[in-house]
Amino acid sequence: MGKLTVFALRAVIVALLAGSVFVQAVMVPLLARDLGGSGEGVADLPRVPILLIVVLGFVCAELVLVCVWRLVTMVRRRTVFSYSAFRYVDLVTGAFAGAALLLWALGAVLAPGEAVAPGIVLLIGGAGLAVLGVALIVLVLRMLLAQAVARDIEASQMQAELDEVI
Repeated sequence: MGKLTVFALRAVIVALLAGSVFVQAVMVPLLARDLGGSGEGVADLPRVPILLIVVLGFVCAELVLVCVWRLVTMVRRRTVFSYSAFRYVDLVTGAFAGAALLLWALGAVLAPGEAVAPGIVLLIGGAGLAVLGVALIVLVLRMLLAQAVARDIEASQMQAELDEVI
């Protein structure tokens, strides 16, 4: 991975983390105020579960960003094909699976009553399915990483045996 690519990816991660912190610090309190307001239909929504789901969703996204940062660092140091990379890949998989569960929970919270249209709830459920699909893709990539690590270890052992023979 080139230096420019690493720099660009890290710049994107920093921007996304800053945006996430901004949303949690500014937008979530505004959402809390709006949910507690006297608007039509909005006051009928359960305030605490929605806010909790939103904040936990941002925590999942931040966890993914931090893990990707660590994996990019490992790629740059050429240590990504090691067992220590599995910890970060597993955290990414878990964060995506957790985000899918959070989306489905949000759909379940919004479903009763008439405050939210059924189509919106269906879209949230579909988004949860898409996020779960991403978790499964990361799981497949983890299996490919496991194969690469095993091959790297095997190649190192063969090189050591060859060095002994020579």
